[in-house]
Amino acid sequence: MNEVLWKPKSISATKMKALIERVNEKFGENISSYAGLHNWSINNLSKFWSLVWIDCDIVYSSIYDKVIDDIKKMPHAKWFEGSKLNFAENLLRYRDEKIAIRFLSEKRKPLSISYKDLFREVEKLAHSLRSIGIGKGDRIVGYMPNYPETIIAMLATTSIGAIWSSCSPDFGSKGALDRFIQIDPKVIFSTPSYSYNGKLIDLSSRVTEIVNQLKSLEKVVLIGNKSISTNLNINQSVFYSDFVSNDCDNLSFEQLPFDHPLYIMYSSGTTGPPKSIIHSSGGTLIQHVKELYYHCDIHRDDSIFYFTTCGWMMWNWLASALAVGSTIILYDGSPFYPNGESLWRMADKLKVSIFGTSAKFIDSSRRKGIAPSEFAHLTNLRLILSTGSPLTEENFDYVYNKIKGDVQLGSISGGTDIISCFALSNPILPVRRGELQSLGLGMDVHSFDDNGNSLIDQRGELVCSSPFPSMPVGFWNDKDNKKYLDTYFSKYSGVWHHGDFIRISKNGSVKIFGRSDSTLNPGGVRIGTSEIYRVVNSIDYIDDSLVIDFENNGNQNIVLFVKLKSNTELTKGLVISLKRVIKRDCSPKHIPDIILSVEQIPYTLNGKKVEVAVKRIFSGQKVENLASLNNPEALSEYYKLYKRLI
Repeated sequence: MNEVLWKPKSISATKMKALIERVNEKFGENISSYAGLHNWSINNLSKFWSLVWIDCDIVYSSIYDKVIDDIKKMPHAKWFEGSKLNFAENLLRYRDEKIAIRFLSEKRKPLSISYKDLFREVEKLAHSLRSIGIGKGDRIVGYMPNYPETIIAMLATTSIGAIWSSCSPDFGSKGALDRFIQIDPKVIFSTPSYSYNGKLIDLSSRVTEIVNQLKSLEKVVLIGNKSISTNLNINQSVFYSDFVSNDCDNLSFEQLPFDHPLYIMYSSGTTGPPKSIIHSSGGTLIQHVKELYYHCDIHRDDSIFYFTTCGWMMWNWLASALAVGSTIILYDGSPFYPNGESLWRMADKLKVSIFGTSAKFIDSSRRKGIAPSEFAHLTNLRLILSTGSPLTEENFDYVYNKIKGDVQLGSISGGTDIISCFALSNPILPVRRGELQSLGLGMDVHSFDDNGNSLIDQRGELVCSSPFPSMPVGFWNDKDNKKYLDTYFSKYSGVWHHGDFIRISKNGSVKIFGRSDSTLNPGGVRIGTSEIYRVVNSIDYIDDSLVIDFENNGNQNIVLFVKLKSNTELTKGLVISLKRVIKRDCSPKHIPDIILSVEQIPYTLNGKKVEVAVKRIFSGQKVENLASLNNPEALSEYYKLYKRLI
């Protein structure tokens, strides 16, 4: 059992503890622990989710007839049938002077927007969209930085029953088109330029190409300073300030069924065209407020920050904190601009209480020797959230030694597929080194072996055996749900197969070992790639690494690619030393058969290593879709290495 790094000082005032007491009182239970509450939540799905509906004060116009039509129906169970609600109305329930959004960026002036002013801005934009004929079911897209206008556009879109989809400007024109062209949007919100790492990046050619290819577009709304010269020459374009009407009707929120489409999200698309995943209004809302309300114990006086772009689902998750009335903090730019202290100083200045980021950012901060505890008080900071990839034990140590010793560290895991989490933080449980605190309430998650047996303290496939509200409605243009069923239900009949390799311990904590499609399998023993990364990336002369296995002359070989720090050469002695360290800290089964030096490690735009794409190359296949990669040029090196090996 891993070392406990943090324990709650008191759980009596937490919303999770209050939920246990309500369940006991309302349903005559005798629950005394989170394990008991979680078991109750998955064995009483209707009772649990109806309690969340009430507890989190879902705003609706028509109440539901039944919570779920069939608790054994996987997929396509019907949730809260008969109910009518609006997602944006729930996020705009507060209309007072409290700050709803704080915005900071590299170049634009800082901005604060109250809940009252946010409602008014959404009201004006919704009126303008309706005035050009946009309505229920139409698709609106954003090719936008993490600006307040992006949040406003999403809320205006969803307030009238249209569907929102977005990706960030770091996607090239092909990456954006691969996504948007599938869904025939009528309106696009974009910007002529944005700043990153101190540089102004001109988007005019990209935006022009995107607009020219999207034949369904009826309006292009540009956000930015009109005085900035651009090369845009788009007939149907209008600047945001000219498009938004100051003289408008009162906002009427379109009342919609629980499963009405809200967002279209996209898979990474590193091994093929990105899948267009449809998420429902009600499912997204109730899942997000459950996670924020209970698992993050969020309150109105909290300020929550997540370093994200609007091309990552954490942007959507952050936006939902408006439903709780908290202040959300948007940042646009490089997390290390002008230096590695910037975000931590921002968190200190703005009294951030919940700080969210990627595991890659935490690891990069550790490697750069950044010690926030030496220059920032972080008095209000009580919860750090990390996701995107497994957070190693060394990075847990870094958080507690160099950031804040009494902070709760919530490593969380779920994904775009469910627009939420399977495992996440928990205010009434301890933080154990290298582990996620708990499975999510109402999420019937197991670690399965290949025969569908549930495992405890053993590694297996992450599955969910019961329905949950944020399961996708389906994929866009997926006839007979074929792609949808193939993606999630082809391995285990009637059980959601997520594609992560995990271990669930007896105490309920969770360890993620990486994607199961990139899991190594030497001699029939399954090994998570994160186990090797943890060891290799802690070596001082290694900057980064990537590991795959591939079949070579009938044998399954592990290949380790290492990006060495400058002035370091991969000598025979270094290879022997590396293997010795891996054997000592992992096992003989983990020892790579081949170790190769590379100039770059390929990553997606969302900061995830693309082991599967490299694995395809070493299986003799070509990686067709490069638009989702942050550094697609890196793959050319791997093609050359593969040709040398065969």
